[in-house]
Amino acid sequence: MIYRLLLFLVLNLTALGIGSIFTGKGVPSDWYQNLDKAPWTPPGWVFGAAWTTIMVCFAFYMTFAWEVKTSRNLLLGLFIIQWILNVLWNPVFFKYHQILAGLLVISLLTLLIGYFLFGYLAQLKFRSLFVLPYFLWLLIAASLNAYIFLKN
Repeated sequence: MIYRLLLFLVLNLTALGIGSIFTGKGVPSDWYQNLDKAPWTPPGWVFGAAWTTIMVCFAFYMTFAWEVKTSRNLLLGLFIIQWILNVLWNPVFFKYHQILAGLLVISLLTLLIGYFLFGYLAQLKFRSLFVLPYFLWLLIAASLNAYIFLKN
């Protein structure tokens, strides 16, 4: 179980690292700074703290899910899709400035994480709480992306 947790931690933190390459350059860019952003946009430091916490929690969630899930191929496939969508949003939004495409990506990711939360709730019970921060943060992030899409 420890090795699996470490593996999911490495995979999740790798996704964050790849995403931060685009976010790090994108946030201070003139393009992003000049966007009309939502009044509920948190300060920049919150994003790093939130994502780190979320990815650590998600590593625990995936470790627990792996232990109880009978269809591990499906679970692994969903994890891979989640990983790709998570990494993909950053260049789509910050590098290519594709706000609508970013909204589509983050909406799909939110639906997928919602599936992780509710689809495995009966099997994981209280351990599903480990994916709840991810789901709630994605709802906020999607609302921020939607606001930028609607106001710019």
